[in-house]
Amino acid sequence: MPAVTVRASTDADIPAITALYARHVLTGTASFEEVPPSEAEMARRRADILGRGLPYLVAECNGRLAGYAYAGLYRTRSAYRFTLENSVYVAEGLGRRGIGRALMMPLIEACEAAGYRRMVAVIGDSANHGSIGLHSACGFRPVGVLPAVGFKFGRWLDSVLMERPLGLGSDSLPIG
Repeated sequence: MPAVTVRASTDADIPAITALYARHVLTGTASFEEVPPSEAEMARRRADILGRGLPYLVAECNGRLAGYAYAGLYRTRSAYRFTLENSVYVAEGLGRRGIGRALMMPLIEACEAAGYRRMVAVIGDSANHGSIGLHSACGFRPVGVLPAVGFKFGRWLDSVLMERPLGLGSDSLPIG
């Protein structure tokens, strides 16, 4: 596997991010979306993440977008303000090559540096062993399963919930 470079995303990445995500939407269960969003919608979503001062990263391999990851608000109510939800997507055929971890670790570090205290993963489908394994390897622990909360491709899908502390986690009060 050639070297993977992780960097902040740019506007120029939106077409490749949109295409990568569309494939996940159309063929996978990691996302419960059923219709791929347009480039304009993906750009809007990225701008929202960046506008909140949160990281939106891409991984490149041989000059090609190999994956992307970002952290967003877990919920919008103020009591959740120190908790984020992560998302990570890897290009078709590049799974199990360390790209997910290469994205996840700097994502976690950036969120810790920004003062967040907990990260939640909402993983589509209990059979998504790749994502569950990635999150476990990055310090997440399982905290629950919401059985059959999604319906896609003619079958019911679970949501697997995992979480990990960021920085001091809940061992102390937040600053600010």
